[in-house]
Amino acid sequence: MQTPSGHPVASTSAQGTAQARLVVLASGGGSNLAALLAAHDDTAYGARVVGVVSDKPGAGALDLARDAGVASVVVAPQDFEDRPAWNVGVAEAVAVFRPDYVVLAGFMRILAPSFVERFAGRIVNTHPALLPSFPGAHGVRDALAADATETGASVIVVDNGVDSGPILAQERVPVLAGDTEHTLHERIKPVERHLLIDVVRRIATGELDLAAAAAS
Repeated sequence: MQTPSGHPVASTSAQGTAQARLVVLASGGGSNLAALLAAHDDTAYGARVVGVVSDKPGAGALDLARDAGVASVVVAPQDFEDRPAWNVGVAEAVAVFRPDYVVLAGFMRILAPSFVERFAGRIVNTHPALLPSFPGAHGVRDALAADATETGASVIVVDNGVDSGPILAQERVPVLAGDTEHTLHERIKPVERHLLIDVVRRIATGELDLAAAAAS
């Protein structure tokens, strides 16, 4: 593991208020992370990103974390002897930040049952489809292949299945004539970000009981 940002783990939020501590897992450019960082400076939001964990050393999300002064950790699979060891590494990296909640924001790997159990009832994920339709890594492509007339975005509780956890929020997005995987995904992304920001706010402010939702 390495810490590209070089920042220490904060013991409290930057404002000193009782904000929920978020750890974000990301593999890519970090557009969902950017939205969370934009929201978390408002103390009324109720949550603050205190750490970012990525499986890719070159992920753009790490640059966003650095620019925001948020500590980051890379837990790359190639740095571990096998997948079980990597699973332990991810869990330990997240635990360092003492999260209240874990947010998967474009994290493109399936988490081990041991990880889900360790942070049970505290993990949320976004998905670019109206679950339970089109789960998995190719939700947008699968919707087009099925000639769906609409799809959308979902925010869910993470369980041990593939995009099978309780649904916290959804919004529909129409499939337009001539849509490609790229054009459709680009229209879904802002909806996904909006839903994620709102769900995290509701959880952090007590409007939504994530533990109860996870148990449902």
